[in-house]
Amino acid sequence: MKKILFFTVLTVLGLFNLPAQEVNFGLKGGVDFASLRLEAEGENISTSETGFYIGALVEIQLSDNFALQPELLYVVIDFEDMNFDYISIPIVVKYSVSNELDLIVGPNLGFILDTEEGEKSFNFGLEGGASYDITENFFIEARYNLGLANLLEDAPSGYAIKLNGFFAGIGYKF
Repeated sequence: MKKILFFTVLTVLGLFNLPAQEVNFGLKGGVDFASLRLEAEGENISTSETGFYIGALVEIQLSDNFALQPELLYVVIDFEDMNFDYISIPIVVKYSVSNELDLIVGPNLGFILDTEEGEKSFNFGLEGGASYDITENFFIEARYNLGLANLLEDAPSGYAIKLNGFFAGIGYKF
């Protein structure tokens, strides 16, 4: 896991060397409507909870219509039997549909901070959504995170726990 975290940090820091037209920094936060799905012997059991997220972003304008936006988020979700405090690192590409509306897609790396025995601490998935600029500095966004990693360690075939979430929030770019 240390190698993955190290590689991620190097990748994000390396993005600052890109020849960018404009770089914006920002803060964001909002609500996470999360679902935890257990797959066992052909059965699916889901539970949902509401959590929150806060964090920072760097928006690197690559062209008139494309931007790269790495983020660092702290996410908290309290399920009945499991609590997830984790660091989420989405690295999304933004495509400008108009001056105000952007479509967002990209990978997400997650590091669960308080794992118990039998649980994995590394999560990964895909994000997709949209962002709308209310003003030059304020924006709102909605995203869906599809968790792809099985969070059960040494899980037998047919057993998996996956974490997904719908994020809705507001942000400010400096």
